[in-house]
Parts: sequence; C-alpha cells; structure tokens
Amino acid sequence: MAQAAHERTLASQLRLAVVRLNRRLRAQHPQSSVSLTQLSAMSTLHKCGALTPGRLAAKEGVQPPSMTRVIAALERLGYVERQPHPTDGRQAIVELSDSGREYVEATISAREAWLDERLAKLSSDEREILSEAAEIIERMAGR
Repeated sequence: MAQAAHERTLASQLRLAVVRLNRRLRAQHPQSSVSLTQLSAMSTLHKCGALTPGRLAAKEGVQPPSMTRVIAALERLGYVERQPHPTDGRQAIVELSDSGREYVEATISAREAWLDERLAKLSSDEREILSEAAEIIERMAGR
C-alpha cells in the first residue's frame, strides 16, 4: 500500500513538474499571432520535412479537417507553402516557408536559451540527473 501511495505521489509530482516546465517553455516564444497548435504543426514540419496534410494531421493527433484549418491559417501568415504532390494530383505537400523556418528556429532558440540559463545554475550532479531523467521521460513518451 505504501509503495502504491509513493508511486501516485511520484506520478503527481512528475505530472505537475512537466506541466509547469512546459508552460514556462511555451512562454518563451516570440510574440505573434501563431497559436500553440499552429506552432506545433510548424515544429513537426521543421522536424519531419514536407508532409501531406493527412500525414501532418496524424503526426499531430488531430482530425484532417482541423489540420486543414491550421494549414490555411499558416499559409495566410506566410509560414507554410503548399506544393503539388509529385505522384498524386489529388493531394498537396505542405512545407515550411523560409519565414516559417526562421520563426520555428527563433522559437527553439529562445526556449533553449531560457532553459540553458536555468541549467547553468544547477550543479553538475543535478544536470547529470536531469540528463538521465530526460532519457527516461523520452522512453515513457514512446518516442
């Protein structure tokens, strides 16, 4: 019983810590009209390269009609471009524009700079523990 209570406590602590850190990291992006959903889609395109809207929707875990709206908004902002699919005339390929790539890279840079400042204040032992924890969290997230 005590073990189960400890694990619930660990689960609660970890959940809250990840949520709070994520909230602080999200706040470290350039001010613009890009929503977090749009930024997530742009980040996926940055990481994976050009994708069909359906594949992007699947990677983001949203329905295709929702992704169509996200893509349309990003296209209006000039952050993504649609190209004809090379083998299927019914589909398109979505990719980041140069300004979209710059926006994502600026956001990543701002977040990592913020995190680097906080990590620099920790001891080398604490940074080593966080390095191990990051690997464990990646496994838990199934990546």
